[in-house]
Amino acid sequence: MRRATLAMTLLALAGCSVGPDYQPRSASELGVPSAYSVPAAPTREDLTRWWQRFDDPVLGELVDQAATANLDVAQAIARLRQARESLVQSRADLLPSLSGNTGYSRSETLRGGGQTITLPDGTVQNVGGGGADNYSVGLSASYQLGLFGEVRRTVEASRAQYQASGFDYATTLLSVQQEVARNYVLARLYQAQLANARASLTLQDDNLEIAGFRVQAGLVSSLDQEQARQQRAQTAATIPSLEQQYNAAVSRIGVLTAQAPGALKPRLAAARSIPVGAAPAGIGIPADVLRQRPDVRAAERTLAAATAQIGVAKAALYPNLAITGNINTRASGVGSLLDTVTGGLFAGITQAIFNGGRLNSQVRGQEAAADAALAAYKSIVLTALEDVENAAVALDTARRREEQLTIAYEAANNAAILSRSQYRTGLTDFTTLSQQEATLLSTRNSAAQAQADAATALVQLFGALGGGWDSAVVPEAPPRAAAAPTLAQPAPTPAPLTTPSDGQP
Repeated sequence: MRRATLAMTLLALAGCSVGPDYQPRSASELGVPSAYSVPAAPTREDLTRWWQRFDDPVLGELVDQAATANLDVAQAIARLRQARESLVQSRADLLPSLSGNTGYSRSETLRGGGQTITLPDGTVQNVGGGGADNYSVGLSASYQLGLFGEVRRTVEASRAQYQASGFDYATTLLSVQQEVARNYVLARLYQAQLANARASLTLQDDNLEIAGFRVQAGLVSSLDQEQARQQRAQTAATIPSLEQQYNAAVSRIGVLTAQAPGALKPRLAAARSIPVGAAPAGIGIPADVLRQRPDVRAAERTLAAATAQIGVAKAALYPNLAITGNINTRASGVGSLLDTVTGGLFAGITQAIFNGGRLNSQVRGQEAAADAALAAYKSIVLTALEDVENAAVALDTARRREEQLTIAYEAANNAAILSRSQYRTGLTDFTTLSQQEATLLSTRNSAAQAQADAATALVQLFGALGGGWDSAVVPEAPPRAAAAPTLAQPAPTPAPLTTPSDGQP
């Protein structure tokens, strides 16, 4: 009865965990408002594969390629796998450890000793000793009971850190997707601006020729010709800079897709228009960022891990029970190994008595770490809300600018046509024509820039809303040989890690 009572007491103590239990924070505790300050519909659309809204197959191919090949994503997956193995190691401490040993030895008498015999003539002779064989087999087991939950709290912290690593992976993936799209928009913008510059050069070559004819005819001074040469040279000077910027954007996309910087030049050489995407009809409510943004969810899991570590530190202040046992057998022959079996069992409790305040300091240190994790969590939530509002405003202003600059381009184009016609007939001077040509080029570039700004702001809005992954799927570590999973679909998951003594879902 005493043994049963002792066992029940130990089991009851083993179910006790010191330290605070983690409680998820509500939206109000995190300072999340009920609505955005910008006009926004409270409904949220599915943005899992937001790049398809641009209806640009090249962009879609590049985003998908980066998701599976990008080296930052590969590093994030490796860290996720590493976090999973840390969880496996922590959960192994919930179970006893068992080890076995076996051995064989033989002893021989090399000199002296041994047996003596008496010969018929009465003399005594040493005939030497025989060798002896010795076989041994043993098993040993040890178990750290964790009376006050230090093992379970460690598993809880490891699980939260593994989940946080999964959300960090998703954050990296979403960032790469946005970076690919942003550089793709820039590449198409520079192509458009290069086309504008070359079209202007064609007109300015014509203007220079007309000015030369008029100078030869004595209708104008050589000033017109020199102004035409100056304007053409200034326009031509912008082309190398645009080519350099275009090359940088294409090279960046190449690196993002794990290729050499120049690998995509043939693929993107054919000019395409700047992509125009369909904006979401609604951006939801601010509380959506708690579920949709992987960086926010990673911060929440980091806070959960830091809270569990407080329990690990507090458990060190209480007694610790360790149980060890062994079974051994030793014999001179294999057949007689089971004739004699010995065993032993030892249970010991250790308790810290004096450590100069180190253990209490560790508890306070973990409490400070949890406070810092909470502050970081709140900060990331507010930053996410800021991202949404800034992206929504940027998209609205870019589209309004694009609308007005389209009108300005049409007017500048008409003015340039009229000025060119009047200059041919001598009704205006070259200075007026030059100004109109410069205004036309500037307005065309500004209109293209506004269109690119609208596309970039839309990409930022999709990212700010947590688009690019399935938030209903918690990222799991894929097998080592598998390609990096995209979070638009559930990632391949290994067998679930469950142990009866874990007590956690």
